[in-house]
Amino acid sequence: MALLNVIEWVERSPDEILYKYDTHKNIVKRWSKLTVREGQTVVFLDKGRVADVFGPGMYSLDTDTLPILTALLSWAYAFESPFKSDIYFVSTRLFINHKWGTATPVIVQDKNLGAVRVRGYGTYSFRVSDAPAFVKELSGARPSFTTADVEDYIRSVVVMGISDALGSSGIPVAEMSANLMELSSVALKSLSPRFASLGLELASFNFESVSLPPEVEKAIDENVRLGVLRDNAELYAHIARADAMKEAAKNPGMAGSFVGAGVGLGIGADLGRSLGEAVTGGAKCALCGAQMPANARFCPECGASVRRVCPECGTELSASAKFCPKCGKKI
Repeated sequence: MALLNVIEWVERSPDEILYKYDTHKNIVKRWSKLTVREGQTVVFLDKGRVADVFGPGMYSLDTDTLPILTALLSWAYAFESPFKSDIYFVSTRLFINHKWGTATPVIVQDKNLGAVRVRGYGTYSFRVSDAPAFVKELSGARPSFTTADVEDYIRSVVVMGISDALGSSGIPVAEMSANLMELSSVALKSLSPRFASLGLELASFNFESVSLPPEVEKAIDENVRLGVLRDNAELYAHIARADAMKEAAKNPGMAGSFVGAGVGLGIGADLGRSLGEAVTGGAKCALCGAQMPANARFCPECGASVRRVCPECGTELSASAKFCPKCGKKI
C-alpha cells in the first residue's frame, strides 16, 4: 500500500467535468500536497458524505486544512495519518456551444391557432456552480463524468422547460421565428432553476430556429395573404377598374359585360362610371362641367349647346378639329 504525497489532476479531455482521484490501494499521508488549478474544485467525501471543499490553490493536508473531515473521523487532537477518502476533482470552467433540440414536438397553446406542435433547436452553455451538489446529484460513484453524460440528462430537462417557456412567453406561434432572442431570454429564465438544483449554472440558452407543422405554416401563409388583400382592397379595385377600362376602350360593346363583372366584385358603381368615361371620351359641359353622353348636342344638366360648327359654312365640327373639313376655314 502506497502513501499519496501529491494529489492533483491534469484534465485529459476538454469535455471532462468530473474526475474521481484514484486512491485504490492508496492512502493519504499527513502533509500530503493538494494542488487545485484554476477552473477546478476538489471535494473530499467520507463514506458518501461531503466533507471538505477546496478551490484553486496549493494545500498541505492536516487537521487545519481538513476541519470537517477531522470532525467526521473524530480526530479529537491530531491528524491521524494515513487515512482513506474519496477525492473528486470538478471542472468549473464554462462549457460552450452545446446543441439542444426537441426530440418530439412540444405542444403550445396559441390563442388564434389552438394547440400547435412546435420544434425548437439551438445551443446552450453551462458550468458547474456548486461542486458538492453536482457530485451528489449527478456523478454518484462514477470515476469520471463528461459533457456527453450531462447532455443526455439535460435534454429531458430542456423539453420539460421549453414547453413552459414557450407557453408563458405570450408570443404568438406565427411570430416566434421573428422573436428568437426574446424566446431565448424566457427559456433561460425558466430553465435556470432546474439547472441550479443539479449544481449547474445555465450561462446561456439560445434558440436558433423554431419549426411548425407544414399545415400550420400553410394556414399562416394564407392568413397573411388574406390580410394583404384586406389591407389593399381599394388599391386592387383601382387596378381592376383600370384594366377593365382599357378593354372597354378597345371595344365599347364590352362596357355592359364589364359593369356586370364589376358588380360581382362590389365595385360595379365605380366601374360603371369609369367605363362611361372611357366610352364617351370623358367629354364634359364647358358651362357647368357635367359629364355628357358621347353624341350629346346639348348638356343634360344646363341645356347649353355643345355643338361646334364652322362659322363660315355651318358644318358641324368635331371637338378636336382645327380646320373645317368642308370649306377649309381655320377654326
